[in-house]
Amino acid sequence: MVLEMVPTIRSAITPTAEEVLSRAEEAGVEFVNLQFTDVMGIVKSVSIPIDVFPDVIQNGQWFDGSSIAGFARIAESDMFLMPDLATFAVIPWEQGRNATARVICWVHNPNGDLFPGDPRAVLLRQLERLAQIGYRYHTGPELEFFLFRKDNGSVRPLPHDQGGYFDLTTDLAAEVRKDMIQALKAFGIKVEAGHHEVAIGQHEIDFEYSDALTTADHAVTMKYTLKAIAQQHGLHATFMPKPIEGVNGSGMHTHQSLAFLESGENAFVDTSDDYGLSKLARHFIAGQLAHARGMAAVLAPLVNSYRRLVPGFEAPVYVSWARQNRSALIRVPAIRAGRTAATRIELRCPDPAANPYLAYAVMLAAGLDGIERELPLPEPIEENLYHFTEDDLRRRNVATLPATLGEAMAELERDEVVREALGEHVVEKLLEAQKQEWDSFRRHVSTWELERYLEIY
Repeated sequence: MVLEMVPTIRSAITPTAEEVLSRAEEAGVEFVNLQFTDVMGIVKSVSIPIDVFPDVIQNGQWFDGSSIAGFARIAESDMFLMPDLATFAVIPWEQGRNATARVICWVHNPNGDLFPGDPRAVLLRQLERLAQIGYRYHTGPELEFFLFRKDNGSVRPLPHDQGGYFDLTTDLAAEVRKDMIQALKAFGIKVEAGHHEVAIGQHEIDFEYSDALTTADHAVTMKYTLKAIAQQHGLHATFMPKPIEGVNGSGMHTHQSLAFLESGENAFVDTSDDYGLSKLARHFIAGQLAHARGMAAVLAPLVNSYRRLVPGFEAPVYVSWARQNRSALIRVPAIRAGRTAATRIELRCPDPAANPYLAYAVMLAAGLDGIERELPLPEPIEENLYHFTEDDLRRRNVATLPATLGEAMAELERDEVVREALGEHVVEKLLEAQKQEWDSFRRHVSTWELERYLEIY
């Protein structure tokens, strides 16, 4: 796995060191944050003065990996960061005095190899596999989030407004979203739309469909950017999957397609097919359906994720596909005005707590397994699956996603394709973190249990 493949799998052109340093000088940058993520997708950062940056571009920045969750043990802690100059941007809320830029980095072992526990490297490995057979992976995530008011400085689930889907008159955060969009533009993220979502206090901002490495970088950037802008307005932005009981949770529905490397044309298109899908697309969908349960612990990584994945709140539970049926796991969105180049599929189970690098890696690996084994695609189910009985589901051979994080972890341990995509280091560290959370959850006595059982028993 070598970084020379990055220009092949990414649409953006990487600027030279001279171009980046010139931009930094023009913006009066004094510091640069060298960023990367841990296994759970939490952004980590090392700040350096701008006068050190030229040497870091050339030789990297050493750091102690043993202090990062899911990285190295103490005996093998030395690592270094190499900036990916295509991600350089001035942080919009840190301009003026001590102006600061950020650049996302690749994590390397001391021998110069990419560190296999770096989530970005995990995604790169799958993108290189795909490039070797002549394709590029395109994705477009739709990240939903809640804006909450603070209560005496503490964060509590107190919705900022009473708006609903696409509401304007009761949407108090319309101006906040505009500030968020402006901040995202400063990072080079092309926002396509922002609107109020279904639940009170819930919002969505969508950005441009692009190659998977770029959109994963954008998803990570978007999460901490929205938190920073919300804080400026005295609010808290959360990507917790289900912060409020009884209303819709937040998803990260992800649109996907493959493009031919040589021509750039959409490889999922076949106008003679009833759904407009090529054989390649059908095998890709079949692969994702086959590994849906094994991917769940990556796409829905928290105990709270499975509060969202329940019937009745527009979140998918059933492993099936369809055109218009939003209760299905995978949907094939309608194409407007004959724009077949926009043909894509939408996977609806990921939530915004997922590490986008790992999420895309397993989604692509599952799709590639379907292509390589030419898995047949089951018939679509256009009926509302929430109305199906258990007998209906068995008769139609419809499986369900795991109901708990514990069940999802067991499925991950059994799925060799997903495990191989992540690599044993990441599997070990991810399951270690999730088992700690799951064990803590199982020991916890909740308010619900006290209210339900304390007097009766």
